[in-house]
Amino acid sequence: MERTSVLLKPLLTEKTTSLKEDEHRVAFYVHPLANKLEVKDAVEKAFGVTVLAVNVVRRAARDRKRQGRVVGRRPGWKKAYVKLAQGDKIEFFEGV
Repeated sequence: MERTSVLLKPLLTEKTTSLKEDEHRVAFYVHPLANKLEVKDAVEKAFGVTVLAVNVVRRAARDRKRQGRVVGRRPGWKKAYVKLAQGDKIEFFEGV
């Protein structure tokens, strides 16, 4: 898999903001077929940081129900929590 297609977008929530400040962890939505080594390589090359660990969480697709009937599907996703080295950090909104 190409390095540019592994990271889809950063995950910016209250939980990930507190993880970023307290534990030096950053979260990304990643390609469903990407593994931990590909995520580590993509983050190191894209942001110029040192990655210590990668944890991956998968969410399966679910049926969307209305009044007991299936009317569609909610897509599944995969996200990765990336632990950075002590001196490194990633700023998503530097110029804002």
